[in-house]
Amino acid sequence: MLRWRLILGPLFIGLLAALCWADIKASRPGVFLVPIALVLCVLATQEMLRLFRNSGKSPAAWSVYVGTFLPVLASCAPLAWSVYPTDCPIGRLGWLSCGLAAGLIVALLGEMRHYVEPGQAIANLSATALSVLYVGGLLGFLVQLRLLPVAGDTAHGGMLALLSMIIVVKAADIGAYTAGRLFGRHKLAPVMSPGKTWEGAAGGMVLAIAGSMLALGPLARALEIAIKPAGVAWIVASIVFALLVGIAGVLGDLAESLLKRDAGVKDSSTWLPGFGGVLDVLDSLLMAAPVAYLCWVSGLIG
Repeated sequence: MLRWRLILGPLFIGLLAALCWADIKASRPGVFLVPIALVLCVLATQEMLRLFRNSGKSPAAWSVYVGTFLPVLASCAPLAWSVYPTDCPIGRLGWLSCGLAAGLIVALLGEMRHYVEPGQAIANLSATALSVLYVGGLLGFLVQLRLLPVAGDTAHGGMLALLSMIIVVKAADIGAYTAGRLFGRHKLAPVMSPGKTWEGAAGGMVLAIAGSMLALGPLARALEIAIKPAGVAWIVASIVFALLVGIAGVLGDLAESLLKRDAGVKDSSTWLPGFGGVLDVLDSLLMAAPVAYLCWVSGLIG
């Protein structure tokens, strides 16, 4: 597994870097990365269906796919404008809300269409709604981060918002894995995820802070985005951002472990050697995305 991670990891990083570079240079921010989010949504939904079926649930596949896809697609709506109007009543996050509502309506329609006898409809509907909220809703926040006009600049500022979250989360993952292997003694969640330790989590937070300072310092300057506050306040804000987003990433990892444990599978899929499936790669990012979004729009940073 480690061998495949060492081989595929740099390839993924290189591909992401190339896509980010192309996306910054594009006439409309998001035209290269947003399609990737849509593809990931479809693949993650397929893995959710596998987990549901392993757990004895059988929701209508079409309603799971469509319902989960709608929030992510709706989050892309600002791309329809060359310059998104600041006085638009629905705002930016409102598109995601509309997509979630539409996805839940589709979930209901799917169970109405396939209803045969009592006993399964509520369980199947709950499974579909989980996919809509967990995959569609949280992945929609990743799109929202990319399209966020930080310092009035969506091309560079939105990219900084997205990359800062990814850097913090993945730094926490690397730190937790390394510290856990070297010093791990006390189990963090022995039933859901026996491999995780408190020592690993602590190491992850240390590296998350380093990643936060890298993202909000040199990376922000490279993208020509002025981060406020400055000085000691910047250090405090960077640490708070790292801890909030890093802890959310750990919880996201545990959340997917819960789903896999309940379904009785080790990985959400097996098509990515060394990584598992799409959900295994995205799990920590999904939970961290709304937390990072709130950090940016609340003024903690930016």
